[in-house]
Amino acid sequence: MQLDDSCLALDTLPTPLQPPAQQARTRLNEALTQADNIASMSGQELPSENWAGLSTERWAALLRVISISTFALDTLARTPDVLFELDTAGELDATPERDTQTSWLAERLNEAEDEAAMHSVIRRFRRARMLGIVWRDLNRPAGYSMWDTAAAVTTLAEICLEAALGWLEAFLAPRWGYPAQRADGSEQRLVVLGMGKLGAGELNLSSDIDLIFAFPENGETQGGRKSLEHQEYFTKLGQKLIAALDAVTADGFAFRVDMRLRPLGDGGPLVGSFAALSAYYQDQGREWERYAMLKARPVAGELDAGDELLASLRPFVYRKYLDFGAIESLRELKAMINREVKRKGIEGNIKLGPGGIREVEFVVQAFQLIRGGRDTELQVTSLRKALKRLPDLGLLPQPVVDELLPDYAFLRDLEHILQGMEDRQTQRLPDNDLDRERVALALDMEDWPAVMARLDETRARVRRHFDAVIADPEDDVEDAHDSHAQALEQWRLLWRGELEEEVAEAKLAQAGFIKPAEALKRLHQLYHSRQVQNMQRIGFERLDALMPLLLDALAQSEHPDTALPRVQPLLEAVLRRTAYLALLRENPHALEHLMHLCSASPWIAEHLARYPILLDELLTPESLYTPADKTRLADELRQTLNRIPEDDEESLLEALRVFKHAQTLHVAASDIAGTRHLMKVSDYLTYIAEVILDAVLAMAWKHLTRKHGTPQGMQQETPDFLIVGYGKLGVSSLATVLIWI
Repeated sequence: MQLDDSCLALDTLPTPLQPPAQQARTRLNEALTQADNIASMSGQELPSENWAGLSTERWAALLRVISISTFALDTLARTPDVLFELDTAGELDATPERDTQTSWLAERLNEAEDEAAMHSVIRRFRRARMLGIVWRDLNRPAGYSMWDTAAAVTTLAEICLEAALGWLEAFLAPRWGYPAQRADGSEQRLVVLGMGKLGAGELNLSSDIDLIFAFPENGETQGGRKSLEHQEYFTKLGQKLIAALDAVTADGFAFRVDMRLRPLGDGGPLVGSFAALSAYYQDQGREWERYAMLKARPVAGELDAGDELLASLRPFVYRKYLDFGAIESLRELKAMINREVKRKGIEGNIKLGPGGIREVEFVVQAFQLIRGGRDTELQVTSLRKALKRLPDLGLLPQPVVDELLPDYAFLRDLEHILQGMEDRQTQRLPDNDLDRERVALALDMEDWPAVMARLDETRARVRRHFDAVIADPEDDVEDAHDSHAQALEQWRLLWRGELEEEVAEAKLAQAGFIKPAEALKRLHQLYHSRQVQNMQRIGFERLDALMPLLLDALAQSEHPDTALPRVQPLLEAVLRRTAYLALLRENPHALEHLMHLCSASPWIAEHLARYPILLDELLTPESLYTPADKTRLADELRQTLNRIPEDDEESLLEALRVFKHAQTLHVAASDIAGTRHLMKVSDYLTYIAEVILDAVLAMAWKHLTRKHGTPQGMQQETPDFLIVGYGKLGVSSLATVLIWI
């Protein structure tokens, strides 16, 4: 059989693509002829006869695939029979089940007698599966999307990792044995953590896989000819696992492996024990490593032990408080990428360039880092899942998410097309007409200008949303008002003591300070205080960045002389908890509310200084000045407590305390703002006490019934217990409850 115009209607392609498609047809004919000759000599079925049975729809899909993807053409020219195998197995229309792929690979690995044979099996398996993935990505069966492609590549990587690891463990056992059991008697295996898009389950079409290797406990291997320390054994095993996927052989490669995200990067040990990793991240972990660990997920080896390791590292990744300092780190990382992009002249990179893939990821991961400790719904590795949860948490408007999701999908679709053409990791737009025609065809768009118009619109929207989250607050000021930016610079010089005393006092007087000399003296004393001078570098930088904004907010307040001495204790209280300095700096409107409330109420100023965690409440003025009714209070408290394990009584009580203080602040703020009548203020305070009493009763009932059983005639689910309040709920009862929690 020969492929001709009756099979491949080349004239249906854009004119520039017709000559390459003709060349592709010639290559396939040569491959089929050669395969037929080999099959004929061995008495096997001819591959061309299988191709002859392809439907008209299959021929059209084949033409599309080989016109766009050189990788697909090379694969079919090397192994023509693979197309029939994929068609028979249904892989051209749907992703095969994981178990099916795993079983198929395991059967062939059982026949591999050495590492070279194992490498060959892995690579051929991966190449065939990737052809199916590229086919589906370019032809898009009903309901198929970019997310399906990403999930299929992720599953393929996980299957190859686990299969290669299992084969190596068995192959090396006669020589080195197996690791000793853990102290609890469970078996030990290598733990393979997938990072980046592998951990997220959203791999690129031709992506590196970022890995970290770990093992639970130190010890020695047992049962082999030679015993090795676990550190040495797992290091050797890890090296062989990398080679099993990454080494380039006659069959190509399986997956490029990147180990640079491990502690200390290329200079650190290839494998670390759980204890060593925990100690490293606790003592030396850097901000970018928190960012990287957001997507960490066990993908091969001992998965349960991997979950155990990540649970121990969760406090490093997710802070209990709102961590706006994470934005600074992401901003610095983005600035570094921008400098690198300009230095290398790769502005056409759809991942790193303005409005690119990385900026969507930054938007989502900024919220995960800042709020993931409090809003545990964000503790997911998948970008899509995290992005969809932001509106319900009030962090991004639904219309913004409705724009970001399809824009991100378009950018990733384009990325997959660029990578699928040559099975090469690239995010760079093509600079030749032929590849541009291929991209337009793959996207079903008229031509390259249409592609660029869509891309420009997408990038502009992404950049706008990125700037809204990541942009420096002072940059916004400079963009909006040059005079305001100059005023901030004057406040910065005043704070640092770099203005003449007369000039500084005049500046304060102009800002509304009745006693500018006293205010200046107070600021100088704070700047030169031991607390400030002994701050760590990052803390001092945050304070230094905040103070011009704070002084500007003071100048906007009605009574700056009153507000400054009331705010100062709060500043001193958070000098060593600098995430709150970052919170105020990143949220200028929160500063305005802070000045307003502190000017009006010394109690609020003292309350905030005593409980700085309540600064979080300044971020949502719609709730700050509008206390919740009893139903909403109960719902909010229930959601808060549901995020905490039932057996973590300390965290539950802490959550109750924070809830009480926060809701009391809301009532006080509404009273100051005059949005609630005096009697209503009393009602809301009563609601807070009643809702907390209900929660404490439910907690106590669960604890006691678990420990001592349910009293006869009572139900375990519902507390059969009555709390009676006297007078305005009962002065002594209310005081006791509020003091206790």
